[in-house]
Amino acid sequence: MFEARHTMDAPTGMPADNGTSRSRPTEPRPVGSPGTGTSPAARPATETDPSAEATAPPDASDTAPPGTEFGREKATIAEEIPGPADQVQSPTRTYETDPLAQTPPLPWSTPAQPPTTPDETSSARARVPVRRSSPRQGTLPALDTTPSLFPGLSPRDRPPSPDAVRIRRTMAEVAPVGEKVTSYFYALLFVRHPGLRPLFPASMDVQRDRLLRALLTAAEHIDNPPVLVDHLQNLGRGHRKYGTRAEHYPAIGECLIGALSKYASGSWDRETEAAWVRAYTTISQVMIDAAAADELRAPAWWFAEVVSHDLRTPDVAVVTVRPDQPYPFLAGQYTSLETPWWPRIWRHYSFASAPRSDGLLSFHVKAVPAGWVSNALVHRAHPGDVIRLGPPTGSMTVDHTTDSGLLCLGGGTGIAPIKALVEDVAEHGARRSMEVFYGARTDHDLYAIDTMLRLQQSHPWLSVRAVVDQRARLRFPDAVRAYGPWHDYDAYLSGPPGMIRSGVDTLRSFGIPSERIRHDSVEELVLPQ
Repeated sequence: MFEARHTMDAPTGMPADNGTSRSRPTEPRPVGSPGTGTSPAARPATETDPSAEATAPPDASDTAPPGTEFGREKATIAEEIPGPADQVQSPTRTYETDPLAQTPPLPWSTPAQPPTTPDETSSARARVPVRRSSPRQGTLPALDTTPSLFPGLSPRDRPPSPDAVRIRRTMAEVAPVGEKVTSYFYALLFVRHPGLRPLFPASMDVQRDRLLRALLTAAEHIDNPPVLVDHLQNLGRGHRKYGTRAEHYPAIGECLIGALSKYASGSWDRETEAAWVRAYTTISQVMIDAAAADELRAPAWWFAEVVSHDLRTPDVAVVTVRPDQPYPFLAGQYTSLETPWWPRIWRHYSFASAPRSDGLLSFHVKAVPAGWVSNALVHRAHPGDVIRLGPPTGSMTVDHTTDSGLLCLGGGTGIAPIKALVEDVAEHGARRSMEVFYGARTDHDLYAIDTMLRLQQSHPWLSVRAVVDQRARLRFPDAVRAYGPWHDYDAYLSGPPGMIRSGVDTLRSFGIPSERIRHDSVEELVLPQ
C-alpha cells in the first residue's frame, strides 16, 4: 500500500526491548554477517540510523537526504522559544532513552528567549491531564460532541459540536502556515524537553508533515467517534515500537497547544484552548489505553531475518522474512519496517500473501529516488540480515460472512495485497466471484503478472486483467467501467495515492457505496498532497 498510512507525529526511538521478557544481545551484529544463532532471536538489528509476497506503499515520503539537519528558519524559530529554565510551572523531567540511539546535537546555538506575550506564556504551558494507563476502549468521553441531541442522525449528518467548530477554525487559520506551526512545535518540544529528542529521527523533514496531517485527520473526524477511535487505537498500538510512553503525552500536548496558540492568534481564546485541551486529552488517552491493552498480548516489535531476496526488476524486489516469534495478521493488512541501515526510520508495507503455515512474511518493495528504506531493502538487503517489524494494522480485509463478489484494483506494487486477498478467499473455500484488475505504466512494470495468471488457472472463480497505461485507451481505473456492472460488488483499492483518489470516485460512480470500498490510504484522501 502506501508510505503515508495512518500516521501521527510519532517518536521513533528504539527501546531496549520489544515489550516482552525475552533477553536481547546488546552488541549489534554487522549487517550481512553470519549470526551465531539459528534464528533472528539471537540477532539484534544494527542500531545505525514521512512494492506473490507483501506490498509497499510507495516510498513517496521517503525523500529527505540522510543526515539533513534543520535549516536557518528552524533555528530562528527556536530562538523565540522559552527554554527549560523558563518553565516555572513545568518541572524538568528526564526520560529513559536508548543509549545506542545517537542523534546529532540540537542545531540551536542562540539562547532561548522568554515568550513575548501573556497569551503565549499561558497557552504554551497549558496543562494536559493524561492518566497513565487503564484500558478503556471505544469511547471519547472528554469531547463536547453532544451526540444525544441528535439520536436519529449519523455522525456525518449531525451539526458540528462546539468543540469541533473551534478546532476546525483553528486548523483553517494555521493551514497556510502549517510548516511554521510544526517547526515551532518541534523546536518548543526539543528545547523544553531535550530528553525526548533521541526518540525522533535525525532528519525531521517527513516528521513535520505528519503532524499537520494527523491534526487535520482528527479535526475531520472529531465528531465521528467510531472512525476517530479506530484510527487512534491503531496509532496507540503502533507507537509502542517507537518507545512512546504515557508520560510523554502531556509534554507533547503542552507544546502542541503552545504552537497552535502562536499561529492561530486571530481565533485563539480561552474557549478554544479549553476545546483543544479536551480534545488532546481524550485523543492521547485513547492511544495510551490501546497501547496498554496491546502490551498484554503482543510485543511492541518483532525481529525478522531476511531468508530470500528476489529482484524482479531493477527497482522491485520481493523480500521474504522469518519473524523471531509468531506474527498474527490478516490478508490485506500492512505493517511498518525498520532496516538496520536507517534506525528510527519506519516505512509501511503490506503483506503480499495470506498467513502461511511456515510463518514466513513477504513484501514487494519498489525503490524510489532518495527512498531510504525502499532502496535499502531493494539494493542492500541480503539473506541473513535482520530487520524490525511493527504490529500489523489495516482494515482492507475480506468479509467472509457474505458471498458478494469482490472487485480488486491493484496498481504497481499495490498488486501484492490483492494477491493476499485472492489466497485468503481460496483458503476459505468460497467460490465467490473475484475480478482483479492489475494496473501498470508499462508492460515491464507487470512484474507479478505470471503469479496472478497462475492463480487464475487454479481458481475458476478468479479473473485477472492487466491494464497498461501506454496501451490502454482508457486510464486505470476508468478502464474497469467497461467490464461492469459492479454495484453488487465489494471493492478493494491498492496502489499509488493518486490512483486511490480517482479510484474511489470512479467506483462510487459505478454505484458502489462508500462503505463497501476498502483501502488504507485514509490520510492521503483526507489530506491532498
